Amino acid sequence: MYAVVGYLIVVNLIAFYLMGSDKQKARRRERRIPERTLFLSAVIGGSAGAIVGMSFWRHKTKHASFRFGMPAILVVQLALAYWYWK
Repeated sequence: MYAVVGYLIVVNLIAFYLMGSDKQKARRRERRIPERTLFLSAVIGGSAGAIVGMSFWRHKTKHASFRFGMPAILVVQLALAYWYWK
């Protein structure tokens, strides 16, 4: 159980960092982090960190795929976790 919690903490911190890093790269007109990578970080368990990162950094909030996709991933993950532990 501790390993799962530790994994989720790390992957959410990474997803949060990726959002901030991509925002910074966008401002500097540097090569960006692919959207596929941002979504992958959410799918592997970092959806909460990605959502918080979107809000905190104000990044990708106008993109419907992110605005609705990230919360949808989180809902599916929470439903799967509930089903697994129930």
